[in-house]
Amino acid sequence: MKENLKQFIAVPKNIFLIDAFGAILTAFLLFFVLKTFNTFLGLSKTTLEYLSLLAVIFSVYSFSCFFLIINNWKSYLKIICIANVFYCLLTIGIIIYYYQSISVFGIAYFFGEIVIIAGLVFLEIRTIRGKTLFKN
Repeated sequence: MKENLKQFIAVPKNIFLIDAFGAILTAFLLFFVLKTFNTFLGLSKTTLEYLSLLAVIFSVYSFSCFFLIINNWKSYLKIICIANVFYCLLTIGIIIYYYQSISVFGIAYFFGEIVIIAGLVFLEIRTIRGKTLFKN
């Protein structure tokens, strides 16, 4: 299993695929699951819809890069890396802005999401720099 993961991550374009599926999962969770329980989370449906729309845009971008980019993938990976950092900062801003109304479950979900995206950003940066994630 670890060898398969090493081989998959060793192909830089596959990072776009990981990013795309992660973004589509985020969009699904925000729009279909969390929006249903927005009062439980303490956020408005509109806020969750905007975040899910942003995730869909990121997903379309990453899928497009995976299927269309042949060369010069680093510049495109830098763009999604910056976008992911922006999404994390935006999410932190939303948590701070809605701190009075957001529930513990909402905070836990969004901090969990931030941790996962930060891990992906770490992987993207290492890929851009040409460093491997695993030592041989």
